[in-house]
Amino acid sequence: MREPNWKSYVVLLPKPILTPQQCRELIRLGQAEPQSDGTVMTEGNASKENYTVRKSKISWIPLNKAPNIYNIIAGWMQNVTLNRFGFDNMQMNEPGQYTEYSKGGFYDWHVDIGVNRHEMAMVRKISLTLLLNDPKEFEGGELELFSKAVSGDERGDAVFNLKQGQALFFASFHVHRVIPITSGNRKSLVMWFGGTPLK
Repeated sequence: MREPNWKSYVVLLPKPILTPQQCRELIRLGQAEPQSDGTVMTEGNASKENYTVRKSKISWIPLNKAPNIYNIIAGWMQNVTLNRFGFDNMQMNEPGQYTEYSKGGFYDWHVDIGVNRHEMAMVRKISLTLLLNDPKEFEGGELELFSKAVSGDERGDAVFNLKQGQALFFASFHVHRVIPITSGNRKSLVMWFGGTPLK
């Protein structure tokens, strides 16, 4: 049985959903929170640094620190869920992850759901990447999804160069990566949305 034509597991919104001022506010909030090196999940479902897989600085922006901005993001998430993903009972339960990639920073191929999903706080279904700074401030750092259905390319890669404030929603089971930064500093907000288990 085939999925209906209206469904898509990758949704790039054509216009920015946040203003430059709102993006700068998230950068300010993210830089004000405690920062740490980005981690990856190990086989034992532990979180640890692995600089051959991921090199970035992250912090967490509590939901109550930017309620108006989070409401905008939640509204768009519900919109794309209803019109493109078709997932049930989607909610925003996790705070946004503020991420900075400086020169040499990257995140190799990965998915946003763990193997031991029963140990996760919720079932992640949709991932969001939103670029916070002007793309002229860095080179490299493109987000790539491994999906022939998205790109139509024999390699199977879809490369996204986001504008400031622009959002890309995709199913959390999609394999993706951030390619290395060659100059400057890429600042983004990453979020995950969950709901009832996939059927």
